[in-house]
Amino acid sequence: MAQPARVRAEYRTTVLRADRITPAMVRLVLGGRGLDAFVDLPCTDHYVKVVIPGDDEHPPVLRTYTVRAWDPEVRELTIDFVVHGDAGRAGPWSARVRPGAEVLLQGQGGGFVVEPERPWVLLAGDESALPAILATLERLPAGVPATAFIEVADAAEEQPVVAPGADVRWVHRGSSPYGACLVRDVRAFALPDGAGQVFLHGEAGMVRELRRHVRRAGVALADLSASGYWRLGKDDEAWREEKAEWKAAVSRDEESLQGT
Repeated sequence: MAQPARVRAEYRTTVLRADRITPAMVRLVLGGRGLDAFVDLPCTDHYVKVVIPGDDEHPPVLRTYTVRAWDPEVRELTIDFVVHGDAGRAGPWSARVRPGAEVLLQGQGGGFVVEPERPWVLLAGDESALPAILATLERLPAGVPATAFIEVADAAEEQPVVAPGADVRWVHRGSSPYGACLVRDVRAFALPDGAGQVFLHGEAGMVRELRRHVRRAGVALADLSASGYWRLGKDDEAWREEKAEWKAAVSRDEESLQGT
């Protein structure tokens, strides 16, 4: 796996386009001279830090979002935001913002790159991981088989996939608990032979459960990217406060695996 890349920089951008691409997903396309120094990282989980503006009741906050696409020719950066009504800060803001608004980005990074010599790659996640999963599928090295499990609310949340040959399995949540259907389907999937790569991102409880599953199935730590983007039942601030505890729990999972 590639070593994590980080760039400390500030980019002042302008919203060029704002579109609701599915009922629960808003796409912002950013541009402007502030992106002249933007770095095109090779990782497909490429992220930026977005400054969500404050208001009379709330201070500005920093949120991490995946770069859905970067076009260096026209210097346009695309970011997709999950919107669940008025919940959180970033989603409602993205639904309100209009072309011409200024958006400040602070820093960028990432770490997942599909290696061309790998025999297979498995990607699994929910809506929050969808931009990274789709970006990965679009940049798959030729000849690397990929299987992607993507949990969304229903068929209306599916997006076009440009990845000839990839096995993309949309998992409709319906009325089931978040992550339950995804965990069920990934558990039922037989991992191919050989040292493939696994990408598990999204809701923290789901990620931890699937992480344990693939580790028990023999996936090496070096071949695994697992990250909890959010936590069911917690707002952004509460999850940020608890993330260290989640990482400690993951470390305990590793210790128990080493003891078996």
